[in-house]
Amino acid sequence: MNLDIHSAVRTAFFMLLIALVLILWLGVRAIRAGNKLFYYNKRKQLISKGWRFIFIALFFGLLAAVINQFGEPIIYRYFPPTATITITPTITLTPTITLTPTITLTPTITETPSISPTPKLPESIVQEFKSSITPDPKAVFGFLTFARKLDKDLQPVNPNTTFANPIDHLYGAFTYDKMLTGSQWTAIWFYKGTVICYETKPWDGYTGGYGYTDCALPPSEWLAGEYEVQIYVGMVWKQSGSFIVTGNPPTGIPTKTNTPTITATRTATATRTSTPTRTITPTPTATITPRPSDTRLPTATP
Repeated sequence: MNLDIHSAVRTAFFMLLIALVLILWLGVRAIRAGNKLFYYNKRKQLISKGWRFIFIALFFGLLAAVINQFGEPIIYRYFPPTATITITPTITLTPTITLTPTITLTPTITETPSISPTPKLPESIVQEFKSSITPDPKAVFGFLTFARKLDKDLQPVNPNTTFANPIDHLYGAFTYDKMLTGSQWTAIWFYKGTVICYETKPWDGYTGGYGYTDCALPPSEWLAGEYEVQIYVGMVWKQSGSFIVTGNPPTGIPTKTNTPTITATRTATATRTSTPTRTITPTPTATITPRPSDTRLPTATP
């Protein structure tokens, strides 16, 4: 049975709580039974026995509170946690044909960096510090182990150093020791020197144990390449880890919008043609010209 310190402390705490409830019930039962007796000596003995059970139950309750609050930090002080190295299975490639080079060039000069740059906190993140507690300079962090999810004991599930797209959430698990409650700690996720995720806040965990940092991004923002995670306590760098993302991230699928198509229908409008006006031909009117009057010649008078 693989039982770690955290699980052992929690088991002892719950067993004490069960014992507290059981003994308290026995004490109350003994007092009630004593009150029903008519004989003074027996009643006194039974009631005294009940009160002893109650005092023992209170002692168990106090002991459970002490173990829950201070048990794990005290144990880690004498038995500091060590980083657990998880062996990642590798793929064995079967070679087909090995070409033997005829001439091997031996480099004459190999450049060895004399100074390894120490990571430094960005100034924009330093301005977000809230803690005024000086961190313990002896605080240590174990190696970072990366996985897509963690179990209930904060252990990485199927850890790896290479992850294929699509990705939406990654975890970096670690062990730690000698941390002070309230001291500022920071975890930063980088992609090619650019900050993609970070968290900085006062420490709210135990003195030692298991912890994690995580980064959640849309799947389209996990670009292929190498990523690095840095952990700081106060302004001091404590640990770094890296992993690789392969494959192209999924692209956003555009939302299809139905655009109504308006078809213009040409309606022929009948043009009213004016009917030519009938021209009335004037009717010839007969004009009667009076004939001249017959003028008689004057009669000759004798």
